Amino acid sequence: MLEKLDLIEKRYEELNRMMADPEVAADHLHLKELAQEQAEIEDIVKKYREYKATTMELEKTQAMLDEELSAEMRGLVEEEIEALKEREEDILKEIRLLLLPRDPRDERDVIVEIRAGTGGDEASLFAADLYRIYTRYAERHSWATDLLSFHETGVGGFKEVVFEVKGKGAYSRLKYESGVHRVQRVPITEASGRIHTSTATVAVLPQAEEVEVEINPDDLRIDVYRSSGPGGQHMQKTSSAVRITHVPTGITASCESTRSQFQNKARAMAVLRARLYDIEERKRLKELGEARRSQIGTGERSEKIRTYNFPQNRVTDHRIGLTVYRLEEVLEGELDEFIEELATREQAEKLRSIGLDQSSV
Repeated sequence: MLEKLDLIEKRYEELNRMMADPEVAADHLHLKELAQEQAEIEDIVKKYREYKATTMELEKTQAMLDEELSAEMRGLVEEEIEALKEREEDILKEIRLLLLPRDPRDERDVIVEIRAGTGGDEASLFAADLYRIYTRYAERHSWATDLLSFHETGVGGFKEVVFEVKGKGAYSRLKYESGVHRVQRVPITEASGRIHTSTATVAVLPQAEEVEVEINPDDLRIDVYRSSGPGGQHMQKTSSAVRITHVPTGITASCESTRSQFQNKARAMAVLRARLYDIEERKRLKELGEARRSQIGTGERSEKIRTYNFPQNRVTDHRIGLTVYRLEEVLEGELDEFIEELATREQAEKLRSIGLDQSSV
């Protein structure tokens, strides 16, 4: 790892020299590219230089032990050595994280799709619970949410609900929520008090830019219809809702969240673009030979990633074996304990995959 850091530092210094060249400075586009590359490695270089300075100080302090010292002074020197060793290791940990490949999508807004799976009405009620969890989580992080489309059931649940989350780093946090969620509880309609198990699926899709997904307008079928969503009688009387079908793939996206047909069309296009982008990303990763678990799955219980057990006040994430007995708090959007542990595990796996674990220094 230190050899790699040496090369990065040399490249940083080379970029400094190039940017100081008058000819390069006159080429604004080239200068911008060099400045961007420099900015991407600047934090790594700063930490590496801090590491080298700490190492040098540690060597000097260790050398003091070869001198004749009083017992009190020797004790102070040994304490300083231990403190410097800890600082050295802390800096290395920070460097390892900075060296991890960054997902360029992490800072993007997301589209979240929740669908009721196995369990009938109870599954639709659970889908509504998940919708509440994520909107509460977004509020905690000062993110904005926008309901795009939904299909309600007669019991007050959702067969399907699609919404947008806008905020810095939304995808970096919510991407871990993709998969099948399972609930275990006694349904309100169950007179005998038997515990039922139901599922709902969650898919988190990063927003895609227009330049990333090329969509031929001739491949689209656009239908307008009367909205069934909030908005009162006015929305019922106007054909403001929009459904867009991408004919080659059969993928559809709809939106009925506003009274404006134009705005609903734009939002439906954003959903469609995100779904098509996700398909292309899956193809690309498959071609590269990288394994990637399907986000949506079929809704069957065997594909669960997290269980919400109401009788035991328990929530368990099966990917990392983490269990908490704070169900009510989780239902209010307190997901950070799970998300941070999942992010830490992912970082550790990435470190191992690129040979930057503890033994690589």
